[in-house]
Amino acid sequence: MKAGKQAKKESMVLREVSTGTEKIMILVLTILALIFIMPIAVVVMNSFKGKLYISSAPFELPTAETFAGLENYMNGIAKTGLPSAFGYSVFITVCSVLVIVIFTSMTAWYITRVKTWWTKMLYFMFAFAMIVPFQMVMFPMSKIVNMLGLDNPIGIIIVYLGFGAGLSVFMFCGFVKAVPMEMEEAAMIDGCNAIQIFFRIVFPILKPTAITVAILNAMWIWNDYLLPYLLLGTDYMTIPIAIQYLQGGYGSIDMGAMMAMLVLAMIPIIIFYLTCQKYIIKGVAAGAVKG
Repeated sequence: MKAGKQAKKESMVLREVSTGTEKIMILVLTILALIFIMPIAVVVMNSFKGKLYISSAPFELPTAETFAGLENYMNGIAKTGLPSAFGYSVFITVCSVLVIVIFTSMTAWYITRVKTWWTKMLYFMFAFAMIVPFQMVMFPMSKIVNMLGLDNPIGIIIVYLGFGAGLSVFMFCGFVKAVPMEMEEAAMIDGCNAIQIFFRIVFPILKPTAITVAILNAMWIWNDYLLPYLLLGTDYMTIPIAIQYLQGGYGSIDMGAMMAMLVLAMIPIIIFYLTCQKYIIKGVAAGAVKG
């Protein structure tokens, strides 16, 4: 009886401690969420203010005096040529993500299934690529890209494939190890070749990781400024480059138009992320733990 009561008391204490820890974690995470959301809220709020009031009262809600309606959005669209920049950004992002997902998943499948010394070396090279800073390679890369004629919206897709391959191959390799070999062997007996086995058997199973890789790369490519600026310049301006050109001479900036364009630039990627966010944890856990 005494042992049972003691165990019951210990269970109640552990439950109280667990509840207290959960409350503290919820409080900490709520504070962190507010800290991260605050800059976005400030940008949205200031996008509806007159540009003279953004600097003088950046953290105040728009009032009847400071409210500018959609004037900032109209000015921003007119000054940046947003429809053209939006088109280039969508084309580069969608095509780059598709190329990265397809080619890196095939590479990871080959590396995982073909056990040779050079496939292991190839895997370590992809893993090493994740830790090489972009600043270390940007100048020689720009020179090579110009020499090969890849300084255009199609050529930059190949460059993004190179930079996105490291993390993507690493994640896919972890998941491919969990795909049963028996399924591939059965497909081979039924007469499927390697391409058919991959796209009919393996790739559908890789869906969680493929969506995770697509989300991570889409967010990176959509918001990337430096690589398109180095390779494309002003000939094919993406949204980040177009927004940067709102800064005039001698440091003058149309803050109202810039805030409005930042809001428009955030909306597509936020919608994409919220639509696919449920796959992120599933795909990361599968690619990092399994195998």
